[in-house]
Order: sequence, then structure tokens, then C-alpha cells
Amino acid sequence: MTRTIVVLAAGQGTRMKSPRAKVLHPLLGRPMLAHLLESLAALEAQRTVVVVGHQAEAVSAVARAFGAEVVLQEPQRGTGHALLCCRELLEAGPESEILLVAGDVPLLPVDELGRFWAEFHERAPRAAVVSLDLENPHGYGRILRDEDGALRRIVEERDASEEERAVREVNSGVYFLRSPELFTLLEGIGTANAQGEYYLTDLFARLAGEGSGARLFPAQEPDRWLGVNSQADLAGSSARLRREVAERWMAQGVTILDPESVWIEPTARLEPGVVVHPYARLCGKTVLTACSEVGAFSVLHDTHLGPATIVKEHCVLEGTTTGAECILGPFCHTRQGTLLDDRVHLGNFVETKKAHLKHGVKANHLSYLGDATVGEGSNIGAGTITCNYDGVNKHPTVLGDGVFVGSDTQLVAPVKVGDGAYIGAGTTITKDVPSGALAISRAPQKIIEGWVAKKKERESRRKPG
Repeated sequence: MTRTIVVLAAGQGTRMKSPRAKVLHPLLGRPMLAHLLESLAALEAQRTVVVVGHQAEAVSAVARAFGAEVVLQEPQRGTGHALLCCRELLEAGPESEILLVAGDVPLLPVDELGRFWAEFHERAPRAAVVSLDLENPHGYGRILRDEDGALRRIVEERDASEEERAVREVNSGVYFLRSPELFTLLEGIGTANAQGEYYLTDLFARLAGEGSGARLFPAQEPDRWLGVNSQADLAGSSARLRREVAERWMAQGVTILDPESVWIEPTARLEPGVVVHPYARLCGKTVLTACSEVGAFSVLHDTHLGPATIVKEHCVLEGTTTGAECILGPFCHTRQGTLLDDRVHLGNFVETKKAHLKHGVKANHLSYLGDATVGEGSNIGAGTITCNYDGVNKHPTVLGDGVFVGSDTQLVAPVKVGDGAYIGAGTTITKDVPSGALAISRAPQKIIEGWVAKKKERESRRKPG
């Protein structure tokens, strides 16, 4: 018996009031659908099928990134119709147990879901539904039981009577079904409802009428089974996920000074001894190794910090790799392709891009180093700029070991500066500088005694009257 997961991801999500398809809304750095598919992978199903509709190309790209097959539902005529769109694909394969979930439940508790699937397999009912007991069931289809407590039918809120709406047990939208019998059952459902759609839930009344009602699996943590139906729901899911991620890292020896304010995406990795200050953001595949530290309001994207490296407040690091014991910031920006060896110091308002700064380099103030290699122990003075772009192409700047660059220097690439060379403040370098040389291009200082007094005298003569 094949295990198949079908994810319904065709809807637009009108209550989100956004042009973006619902399942593509970002949750802690990734689309909701990505979170769901990653967690469902733990169930080790043989097949995963994602039903797409609105913004099908973009949704399909997310689905295929996780190895899922894609089926197009066009037009979207309800959950029953979505499954019928999968008929040809699923009936072409062996008999299967189908887990059906909506694509807007990014925090689905997969451990509990796995236990339900195991029970479904062992007890072999014709179908099963995960139900939730909610204090406020507004918006959800109600579970209606018979006098023996078995599932009689599921009624959507729009079609429910006042008495039925008072029921607190609701449909989670997670089902266990069997193929190919499922499709025979679906042939008998119609569109006689408030939305004129093919409701998958109608088949449960049919099963009950045949004396073989579906099994109910009451969830232990109802909140985790709720879908994201509004921007407020999305924000709530984000807050919950951020808290869970922070708690997981703290349990492994990471110091997070204010768990409620930090933003640590699930793809980031932190080692014991790391310190994360309030309002820091760790995005993408960022890695913080032992005893590194990230200051308040700093943002790291796809960045690897070496041991004991300190990122001070208000820094932005993108696609950057550092060695050990570096000090960055405050207010520095390292862009894609930045490589810092051990003990590099970058200070206030220093920007790097595709730059390799070797052991012990210091650039502490107001500099831009792009497409540059800077040798060990070199010192970059305030206001230094590598002029790497000629309007068409980018060019490299190469500085040797122990180079001293004075303040307000422009290095017009392509250019090389040899080991131990000095560059005087205010210099524009357009030619290579040999090792051990001093390069200086500023004009000689000229002093004109008494110039200010003469200037004032000339101005007084020009005044009328």
C-alpha cells in the first residue's frame, strides 16, 4: 500500500487581501508552503502531490523544490474538485492511503499527524478526519456526531443552522482517505451549497449513510492545526514559530537575551556559546560558530561567523564569511562575496563587496572596499575608496601585506600596491605602487600670509554706500 500526501494549494486566499497567492506568503523567511512540505517529509510518504491554481508557476516552483508532483486545478471549484483533478495521476499508480492537507497550515504537528496515520493504517477505516475543539469555532466546518458519537456529517459554517454553529468541534481540513475508492465516492457529490462548490466533506455523510462512517482523530494541540486565513493569522504563526526556534536554540546552549524580539529563521545554525542580542535577525543559511556574538538590530543573511567574532549594533552582513575573533561595526555593511580572515576589524560605515581581507586587516572608518584583496596586517584609513567600476566593467584592487593607506585615498582599479607600501593621505592612486614605496599625489601645500585680511578689504569696497 503506497502512502501518498496531497496538499491543496490552489486557492488565492481572498481573506489575506493580498495579490500574492496564500501559500506563498512568507513565514520567517520562506513561503508557508515550504514550511509545510519540509515538515511533511518526516512522514516518508512515497509520493507528494501539490494541487496548484492561483499563481501556479510560482507555487509549482516551491513544490518541485521539495520533490513534489504538481497538478493544476483550473478553475477552482472546491476541495472535492481539487481531488478529482488528481484522479488520473493517482489511479495510474498502486492503491494508496492518502493524507490530504491544506497548504496553509505551516505549523502542522507532524509527530501527532504521524501517529494518526499509523492508527488509520492499523484500523483500516474507509476514511478519517482530524477534529479540533475550539473555544471560538467561527469560520470552520462543524463536526456533527450521531447518538453513538460517530461522525454523521460535516457542515460548512455558511450552510449550518444556528444550533449547528454552536458546536465547538470543527473540521481541521486534514483527512485520511483511500484510493481508488475515494474517486468513486466523489462522483456522487454535488454543488448544492452556499458556494456552489464540490465539497469534499459531503462524502462523509455518504459514508455514514452506508453504515461505515469515517473515524475521528481529536487533536491534542488544536491551535497548531489551524490554517492561516488572514494577515493577523500569519503574524500569529510567525510569532509562535520565532518563539519555538529561539527556545530550541536556548535549550542547546545559545544565549538569546530577548527571545521575543529576535528573528532566527529555521535554516540558520547556531553553536553553543553564541550570544544574540535583542532585535537581531539571522536569515537564510547563516551560521554562528562557538562564542560569536551578534549585536542589537544587526541583520545577517547567508553569513558564516567564525569563533569569537563580534558583530556590533546595526550591521548588515550578506553572503559573508569571517574567520575567528573578527570585530565588525557598529554600522558596517559587508556584501556578497566578502571573506574576512582572522582578527579583521571593520568599523563605522565601512562597506565591502567581493573583498578578501586577510589576517589582521583594519578598516575602522568610512571606507568602501569593492573587488579588493587586502594583505595581512594592512591598515585602511578613513575615507578610502576602491574605484572598481569604470561604467562598464568591474576591476580588482590588490594590496600586499602591511600596506598603510592614508585617509581620503582613492584607488582607481585595476591597481596593485606592494608589500609594506605607504600611501599618503588625500592621494589618488592610478598606477601600481612598488613594495616599500611611498605614493603621494596631493598638491604641495601653499600658504599666503595676510590673504584673509585682503579678502575682507576687497569685500568692504564692493558694498554700496
